[in-house]
Amino acid sequence: MSKSILKINLNKVKTNFLNEIMEYQTEVNKIHNNLITKNVTENNWLGWMDLPSDPFNLEQIKKMQEIYNKWKLMKIDTVVVIGIGGSYLGAKAGYEYFYGNYGQNLNGMELVFAGNSLSAEALVETLKYVQNKNFAINVISKSGTTLEPSIAFREFRKVLENKVGINVSKELIVATTDAKKGVLFDIAKTMKYETLVIPDNVGGRFSVLSPVGLFPLMLAGLNIEEILNGARDANIDANIQDLSQNNAYQYAVARYILASKYNYLIEMFVNYEPKLIYFAEWWKQLFAESEGKNSKGLFTVSALFSTDLHSLGQWIQEGNNQILFETVLTFKNSNEDITLQSNNIDLDQLKFLNNKKMSEVNQTAFEGTIDAHFEVGEVPNIWIEIENKNEYTLGYLFQFFERSLAMSSYLLGVNPFNQPGVEVYKTNMFRKLKDLN
Repeated sequence: MSKSILKINLNKVKTNFLNEIMEYQTEVNKIHNNLITKNVTENNWLGWMDLPSDPFNLEQIKKMQEIYNKWKLMKIDTVVVIGIGGSYLGAKAGYEYFYGNYGQNLNGMELVFAGNSLSAEALVETLKYVQNKNFAINVISKSGTTLEPSIAFREFRKVLENKVGINVSKELIVATTDAKKGVLFDIAKTMKYETLVIPDNVGGRFSVLSPVGLFPLMLAGLNIEEILNGARDANIDANIQDLSQNNAYQYAVARYILASKYNYLIEMFVNYEPKLIYFAEWWKQLFAESEGKNSKGLFTVSALFSTDLHSLGQWIQEGNNQILFETVLTFKNSNEDITLQSNNIDLDQLKFLNNKKMSEVNQTAFEGTIDAHFEVGEVPNIWIEIENKNEYTLGYLFQFFERSLAMSSYLLGVNPFNQPGVEVYKTNMFRKLKDLN
């Protein structure tokens, strides 16, 4: 099943581009074997590769189900998911992948995301929003020292305690954190909150298939087993030795060639569905934070077409076509569709659209755009197409891009599992905040 659900098309990148990719077969084999055998310096951070089948992860899912059942009995309708970066982007991406901005057809609890900025207005608005909700809290942080979620947790916990009392609030707070140590672990132990474990060998931006992402998505009504099934099949496909049959590694090598051989600096991740805006944000962090070091790595940006064609489209078409390429993700089938109404009067001069499906219009926009950008603008386009938008394909895409990222990073010669540059701003910020006293 998995081999048919995702296709990668390289026909609009460079002439004979697949032949260039195949020149890296030997190097890809070496890196792949090192990853599979954990024969890399950073082997203590490779736990994400095994999450879809990891027995401990599956045990955690049983605990998650018990908490979900308890909260349902307590008539919880809303869960505040507190986290930043990899601690929330995967869950947010999955939530909007299904429900979009409006929470329509919600099968479970509403998720409200907090602790991902230092905006006073955003915090106050969200606190007000949940005051009249029957809400619970899932706070996510491996260390518990990250400022944004720590502040948010303090404030939401106070509101919850005032609303239901300290004893009941303990039943409504779950900390997803380290198994044995850290500020959040200590708080949870002291307050007797339930805890879910972020494995020691899984970094934040690779944690979506751990309780970090799976617990919120379970609460929202998604089928967690199907997400993991998709991820397992993505692993199977990524283990294919023949590079010509391995889409994940083709994507990795394509990015590497465009950056190292052709000197492209920017990769724009493009999609045509508003529900994928936060999937693009998850992708952006995964690649930028993993590869952007040692003066290497592509600058990753994202765009929603056709919306951004009315702003960025001009630059892409006629700007500097030597620095940017596009990676476009589309779906072969649309979950929802509408047939455009017939209008014989033709006052809007759109009679040619009578009885056309909206998905056809969107697909035609994609086809016209990719031709314009490549044929006329000479902007390379990597096209990734997946069959449907469901839990299985969500899990597949998460693991597909993580496996691609690992290969891409090692081709580049960087450690994909650290982020020393992020610590610089944190150090400065904490110093200045302490100076306020």
